[in-house]
This record gives sequence, C-alpha cells and structure tokens, in this order.
Amino acid sequence: MTKQLPEDIMKKAVKGIGYIAHPLRLRILEFLDVNGASSVSAIAKGVDEEQVIVSQNLKKLRGANLVKTERRGLFIYYDIYEEYPASIFFCIRRLFGYMTDDFYFLVDGYKAILPRDYTTMVANRIKLFANYEKMRILEYLVLNGESRVSDIAAGINSEPLKVSQYLKRLRDDAFVVARRDGRCVYYSITAGVHKTAIECIRKRYDGLKNKADF
Repeated sequence: MTKQLPEDIMKKAVKGIGYIAHPLRLRILEFLDVNGASSVSAIAKGVDEEQVIVSQNLKKLRGANLVKTERRGLFIYYDIYEEYPASIFFCIRRLFGYMTDDFYFLVDGYKAILPRDYTTMVANRIKLFANYEKMRILEYLVLNGESRVSDIAAGINSEPLKVSQYLKRLRDDAFVVARRDGRCVYYSITAGVHKTAIECIRKRYDGLKNKADF
C-alpha cells in the first residue's frame, strides 16, 4: 500500500498551499510561471494591480520560499523559486481544460494566463482545504478510495470524532461525498482542484531524489 507523506512534508505542503490560497498571489505566481523572471512593475501591469500591493505580496511569497529574486543592474527580478508552484499551475490548467473542453490547456507544456474569475475561484477553493487535517484526510482518500471514518482515523493517526467533524466540513464544501451502506457510511473524494493539488504534491515529492528539498 502506498504510504502517506511524512508529517513534516505535509506540513510544508500545507504552508505553501496556504500562501497561494489568495487570488492576487495566485495570479502573481501564474504571471511568473507564464512569463518567467520579471520586475515588480511588469508583474503589476500584468496582473492589473497597484505596484505597492504587488510588492507587499511578493515579499510574503519570498518569505515562504515561493519566489526568488535576482538583481539585474538597478532592477530586481522575481521568479518562481521552485517547481512546486509551477506544478500546481500545470494541474489547474489541465483541470480548466477538462472543465471547458479547451484542448490547448490539455497539451503538456502549454502555458497561458487563465481567466481571472477562474483563478479567483481556484484560490478561494484552495483556502477551504488548506489545513493539515483536511489535507491528510483528502490524501488518505486519494490513496485508499472509499473509506469509513474509523479507517481514515486509523490511517492518519487521528481521533474518529475529529475526523468526522472535518469530513462534515469537507462534505459541505463538496470535496467529499458520502454513501450509506446499512449502518456504515463510506466517504470518497470528489474531482476538482483539491484532488488535483494532493496529486501534484505527491507527484513532486515522489520525483525528488533528495526528499529534504521539498
């Protein structure tokens, strides 16, 4: 059976995904993913936001090791720090392609700015599950399929009552669905950015030779 990610790795993933659960920060990272290293003024123009606000958010992204800087003469250029944010955009572009039947977004390596309302929706959806316990539950369901509360609780080393409470929230937000079979209730993960994010995080971790680089 495939093991869940180590606790420290999942906590890093939750922290990183929590920072991008913000419409403007997600659009900034998207701009850098599409256009490469850019100055603050170019980013501000690209995301249609005031330069001072973009600078503030870039500082937060840099503090979270999601962007890096390079000085070129008088100017400082920002770029995505590592593969993780880029892999998220690869996944949400494919999700957009499936949702809209837009073939171009299903082509490997294709990069383009997504519609602003879609990016905002993605950021707001990410915010709802950017929590350690919720992501542990979602990961368990990705790996094991339909499961009972007791199985999930044992699998993620948590209390059944706490797992039930989180499952209710996840169900209310349409991240999981429930099926009753006699006295037992079985939960399974739905398709969407939440499942895509879990799969991306695991793919990145599995692809690293040195897991400490996550």
